[in-house]
Amino acid sequence: MRLKNVILLSLLALLISSCTAIKRTAYIQDVQDNAAVAVAAEQQIRIKPYDRLTVVVSSKDSELAAPFNVMTSYNSLSSNPLGQTTVSSAQSLQVRTVDGEGNLYMPIIGAVPCQGKTRAEVADLIAKRIVDGGYISDAAVNIQFADMKLFVMGEVARPGQFDVTRDQITLLEALAMAGDMTIYGNRENVTVVRKEDGQTKTYIVNLLDSNCFSSPAYYMQQGDVVYVQPKKQRAASGEINQNRSFWISIASTLLSAASLVMTIINFTQKPVTGQ
Repeated sequence: MRLKNVILLSLLALLISSCTAIKRTAYIQDVQDNAAVAVAAEQQIRIKPYDRLTVVVSSKDSELAAPFNVMTSYNSLSSNPLGQTTVSSAQSLQVRTVDGEGNLYMPIIGAVPCQGKTRAEVADLIAKRIVDGGYISDAAVNIQFADMKLFVMGEVARPGQFDVTRDQITLLEALAMAGDMTIYGNRENVTVVRKEDGQTKTYIVNLLDSNCFSSPAYYMQQGDVVYVQPKKQRAASGEINQNRSFWISIASTLLSAASLVMTIINFTQKPVTGQ
């Protein structure tokens, strides 16, 4: 009978512990099924000064579009199995950089203001300039981000930098790109660091609460840094493990030194026998 009670109490403790763990790790816990939740106004990634873009102008007549697609040639060196060095030529689309004033310079049509605009808006503006200038009647423009990135750090499965390939990315999607938080990540205190208007701003997002959807940091911008803080228990255990490793190392060194000293003493005290 006593054993049965012990088993029941153990199962109850395990169930309570499991429920507590779920409450610490589950996202958006206050949302009911089919309930409406306030979400921040949809934000596409907008072009900022010093963004790097590739711009491709196309037309049914490729010769008319060619002057707008400035190409850069480069040579590469390689060695063949016989040890001979060969030179090969290649071409790549030129990467254009938005200047500090928010302008993108295009061949023929000159400066195009693009700060605060989306890729689609800038593409439409360039196409309109080309058509209105009488250069191409059917101009189509495609713009891609050259090297825009997000950075995810802290308690996630795969921290690192991630390419921005879409016009809209949410904070939850950014975390998914990094393999989601570990069980040690503090979901109540996710920090997003962002550069805006020449300043660095910090947003704190609680992903256990549905109010996270209305945060200005819910929609990511290029260059955002997401930092997932560890829970207090994780930080404390890490410090304990670090201190434990330090003292174990010190103890091991002292034991090795003591063993060496005893060996030397025993050797010097050993009587010398004559021949």
